[in-house]
Parts: sequence; C-alpha cells; structure tokens
Amino acid sequence: MILAVFGAGIFVGISHRPAIERILEIKNKEVGQPQEQVDFTPFWQTWNLLKDKYVAQDEVDPQKLVWGAIQGMVSAVGDPYTVFLPPKEDEIFKSEVSGTFSGVGMEIGLRNGLITVIAPLKGTPAYTAGIKAGDFITAIDGEPTDRTTLEDAVSRIRGEKGTEVKINIRRKGSADPLEFKIIRDTIQIPVIEVETKEGFITARDDGQDHKQSIPGDIYLIRLFNFSEKSPFAFQAASRDMLLSGKKKLILDLRNNPGGFLEASIDIASWFLPAGEVVVKEDLGTDERIHRSVGYNVFNSTPTVILINEGSASASEIVAGALHDHGRAILVGTKTFGKGSVQELISVTDHTSLKVTIARWLTPNGVNISKEGIAPDHVVELVDDKAGIDEQLEKAIEILSK
Repeated sequence: MILAVFGAGIFVGISHRPAIERILEIKNKEVGQPQEQVDFTPFWQTWNLLKDKYVAQDEVDPQKLVWGAIQGMVSAVGDPYTVFLPPKEDEIFKSEVSGTFSGVGMEIGLRNGLITVIAPLKGTPAYTAGIKAGDFITAIDGEPTDRTTLEDAVSRIRGEKGTEVKINIRRKGSADPLEFKIIRDTIQIPVIEVETKEGFITARDDGQDHKQSIPGDIYLIRLFNFSEKSPFAFQAASRDMLLSGKKKLILDLRNNPGGFLEASIDIASWFLPAGEVVVKEDLGTDERIHRSVGYNVFNSTPTVILINEGSASASEIVAGALHDHGRAILVGTKTFGKGSVQELISVTDHTSLKVTIARWLTPNGVNISKEGIAPDHVVELVDDKAGIDEQLEKAIEILSK
C-alpha cells in the first residue's frame, strides 16, 4: 500500500503494499475534556475574529476551519508521521491501503522537512527516468512542495495509468535543478535478485544496468523489499546458495525501503539463534521485544550487508540486528532513518488520525529514526565512474581476505 508507515515514507504508486508497522482501524470512542488545564480562550477569540472580520464570509466553511485547527494541533507535536486526515485525504489514504492504482514507483518520506525520495523501485517509471534515492522533490506539476504534507505529495504524484506528472528535483552535488516528466503506470514490485548463472550481477542502481564479476565463493542476494513474498523468496535464494556450495554472502539492501516487520524478523532469523533480539519496540512507557525464530542457517557464514540512504525501516531492522550481534559487516552509506510505528484511528466516520505510537530500536538500543544505521565502512558511489560499484567492490574485498 502507498502509505509507508512501514518504511521511510510513502510509496507513490503500487498495486498493493503491506506495512511494517501495525495500521489499525478502531471504532470511534468518546473523548472527554483534556485533564490538563488548557486555556482555549485564544482559540475561540480567533474563531470569532475570523467570523467577524474576514472579508469573504461566504467563502468560509466552518467545518474546514475545524479540520485546519486539528491539523495545526497535530503538526505541533513535531512528528512528520503523525497527521490528521480530513475527509478527502482520509478517503485517498484508505483507498490506497486496500485498492489498486497506478503511479511512478518510488517511495517518498520527509527529511529535514523536505519531501525526499527514499528509493525508486527497479524497473518502474521513476527508476527508468533517473530518479535517485536522496533526491529532494521541490515541485509537482509546477506547484512547490515547501508547504506540502507527505500525504498530499503522494496524492499529487499518483494518478491514472498513461498520464504524465512533472517532478522537479534538487539533487545533492548538482548545482542545477532537475525536471522529470514521468508517465504513470501500474507498478509491479520486484522482490529479489541473485547472482546469474554467468557469474555476473547488476552492479549499480543508477537507472542503468551494469555487470560485474563476482568471485566463485561469494553469493549475492539483492532484496528489493520486505513484502509478504520476501521470506519465501529469501528461503529459495538461501537454498540455492547452499546447493551452489558458496560459503560467503553479500546481502544487498540498498534502496530497499522496507515492508512487513514480520518479514524482517523472518529474514534476520536465518542468521541468528532462537531467542536473540532482532528489534525492540519502544512504546514510551513500555518496551516490546521481537526475537529470532532461530533458523540460524547462516550463523557462521561470512556476511557483508550493503546499505545506503535508500535503505529504510525493515532494511534498517535487519542491518542493525545482524550488525549488533556481530553477524555482518555493513558497507555503504548511512541509512535513511525511519523506525517508527503508526496507528490509524478513526476520529469520525470520514476522518482519521495517524499517530506514532512506538519507535524501533536495534538490539544495542540505537534509535533508528533519530540515528539511522551507520556502516562499518563508509563508501560513496562516484557518479563519474559509470559501471563501477565501489560499494560492491569493498564488500568483495572484505570477504576475499
């Protein structure tokens, strides 16, 4: 589904997308007056002043004033993933959770208040057009995004298959703004990619395919997401690796924006004994521990995990867990930093509150949302070295020692 409360942000155009965090719809409940002593006089004074002074009274919808007041209150908590959804936005969000629609195939989130591309999905219109992880979206169809919410940006980017959307981008390292005209399409999400029979793998995710040889004792699994299909795909890839006789593993989680929490626990369990902590859920006043189910097949397999700024949520959970337990070396760049749990609560029949109720911590207590996951070996990709994947080369170097 489009709302990536699971991931770093929101998917822009997918057929169906499960969430890493629980998205729960609960019945309306009676809400009493706040227990804190709050002076609402300024609110009502402002309300009355608008009613008395605003020049275009016939254009003012009192109900919209209420929705706007609630949105302002919610935004004041300072969490970009806690939002109030008025009727229109609520309808769009719920259709995205349960429906099928078209888009451009990228996940977006908020970074320092800016609409940011977390990752384009391989093979989608956004990927083919050259959108990259870390790009800042400055305008959509000519409208600036400086005052745009995440949900509004998604609704503006997605649309009917075959239609065009114009996206303006500011890219790190590029002095000039970039403009992309992208034709929307139905998005098919890839799950996994492994080393081919020829001994080559896709080397760089920069919009073009490159080929690079891998030593015979190293197996590469590139995981694109943590969907409901991912554990089964990973199981099949693991079986193939064991049958191949290869003894070392590179797990590529670059530009993997996340997915199911359960999928991340299942995949981490291939590397950890039963009962080991995979991730902690900080509930504010309580803590919930999620543990390995203990497949433990790769407990002694030398492993390197590739990460970058497009690795988010479930990717950060797996990378953090394996790193904290000493089961993997991390290579690449710091991850996006999205590790929070949202719950969707009905406020009225046609409005909802999406509120952050918990945050993810690695086994050693790293707050994923605040800190992200830092690599052991920082390796940047150099754009002018087309066809060369410096991060992959570093992983091969480490495993070849």
